[in-house]
Amino acid sequence: MANVVWHKNFRILLDLTRDDLDHPEFPGLWDLIYTADRFYGRRGVPVSERDLQCGGVCRDMGVEAPMHLRMRGGRREAVHERREDEERHTAPMSDEHKAYQERILRAAHEGGFGGDSEVRTRIGRTWIQTDTLVEGADGRRIGWEVQLSTIDERGLRGVRARAGKAAKNGITPAWHTDRAAYAQRNDTHWTRSDRLPAHLIARNGDLRIVSGFRALDFWHCDTNALYPCPHGIRRCGKAHATAKPRDVFFDDMVRQTAAGTIVPIQFRAGTKVHRYWVTNADRDRLDDLNSDDTRLPLERDTDPASGASRNRPTCQPATAQSAEQDPPTPAAPLAARPLLTALPLQPAAPAAETVPSDLETVPPALEQRETPTPQATNTTTGLPTELITLQQTADAAHHKLQQLNDHHERDLQRRAWRQAAEAVQDAVTRYARTKRLNRHEVETRLRQLVRHTAD
Repeated sequence: MANVVWHKNFRILLDLTRDDLDHPEFPGLWDLIYTADRFYGRRGVPVSERDLQCGGVCRDMGVEAPMHLRMRGGRREAVHERREDEERHTAPMSDEHKAYQERILRAAHEGGFGGDSEVRTRIGRTWIQTDTLVEGADGRRIGWEVQLSTIDERGLRGVRARAGKAAKNGITPAWHTDRAAYAQRNDTHWTRSDRLPAHLIARNGDLRIVSGFRALDFWHCDTNALYPCPHGIRRCGKAHATAKPRDVFFDDMVRQTAAGTIVPIQFRAGTKVHRYWVTNADRDRLDDLNSDDTRLPLERDTDPASGASRNRPTCQPATAQSAEQDPPTPAAPLAARPLLTALPLQPAAPAAETVPSDLETVPPALEQRETPTPQATNTTTGLPTELITLQQTADAAHHKLQQLNDHHERDLQRRAWRQAAEAVQDAVTRYARTKRLNRHEVETRLRQLVRHTAD
C-alpha cells in the first residue's frame, strides 16, 4: 500500500492522507477517481490498464507499479498489483545505510553545519525525498543519496531524473555507493568507498572515498609534456588539463562540499563528458583554461539609430561651380572601364590649370574634417604594429594566468588579462572601421599570425 498515487491521465499526484487529495481546486476529486476505479473493476479491466500507479518509492526509482483503490474501515487505501512492488515499500533499511546516514550527519555537525535524514522537500505538487540533506554555507544544500542495494538497470534509470530534479530546486546531488558498477555510471556525481560492515562505517575511523574525486593536472602541450595531446595531433602548443584520481576522507568530503571548497564539475575528455568532484581552486583554473578573449562582450554602439553616421562618406563632395562648368562625360566603352577591386579606388587629383581660382583656399567643411592618424604597418603581416603588440600582450597575460596557483594572484592576473583583451578588441574595431574591412576577419587573421609566429 502507498499514500501517494500517480494518475496517468490527469498527470497529478494524489495524497490519500488529505481529504481533498491535496488538490482543493478540484472538489469531489476522490469520488470521481474512486467511482471510475470501481467501474473498471466491475468491467474486469486489469489493474495494469487502469489510470493509477504508485507515486512514492516506486516512482522515485523509475518503476511503473500499477495500483487500485479500496475503502477499509472508512480509510482510503491504494494497493499494489504485484507483491514485489509492495515489498519495495516495506523493505527495511540496511544497517550499512543507517550507518552512512549517521556518519554524514555527525561529520556535518562537527564542521558546524546542520542536516537531517529522510527529508521530504515539497516542490510544487511533487516531492523530493532525500536520504540526508546537509545545510551548508551561503545557503548551499547538499543532498546525499546512499545506494548500497543491488538492483537492476530498471531500478537505476530514475537516478538522472531525481538528480536533475534536485539540482533544479537548489539541492546539489551527491550519490554515494560501495558498488563499482554504480560508480562508473555517468548520470550524476557518484562517489565510492570500499564495501565495509556497519560497525566500521559508524565508527570514527578513516573512511576513504576511492572513486569520484579528481585532482586536475594543468600542463602545456609541448615537446616536454608527459601526456599526449587530447586533440589527436603531435603538439598543439596550448594548455590542457588532465583529471587524476585522488583519495579523500569521507568526513572531509561531507564538510568541504557543505563549505563549497569541493564542488562538482563536468569534465570533457575527447567526446565524452565525465562528472567529478574537484576543489574550487581547480574548478576556477579549469574555467580560465576553457575561456578565451573571444568570449568577451563585443563592442556595441550606444548611439541611437537615428542621427548622423560616424562613418566617413562613400563619395567625394563636388562643388556647385565644378558641376555647372564641367559637361557630362559620356560613358566609356566596357573594354575601357577599369576592373573593380576589393578596395575603393581613389579619385585622381585634378590638373593644376583646371582648378578654379576661388578654390585655392581650403573650404571650411574640408578643413574641419578629421584626418586619420597614420599607423605603422608591419611589412610581413600587412597589419598595424599596434595591433600585433596588443595581441601579444593579451596572449602573454593569458599564458601567465595559467601558470599561477595562488588564488589572490590569479584574481589580479585575470583582471589584467581581461583589460588587455578589451584593448585588443577596441583597436581591432577602430582599424576595421577605418579601412572598411570585416572586423571578424581582421581579428581572426591577427590571432593566426601572432600565435603562429609565437609557436
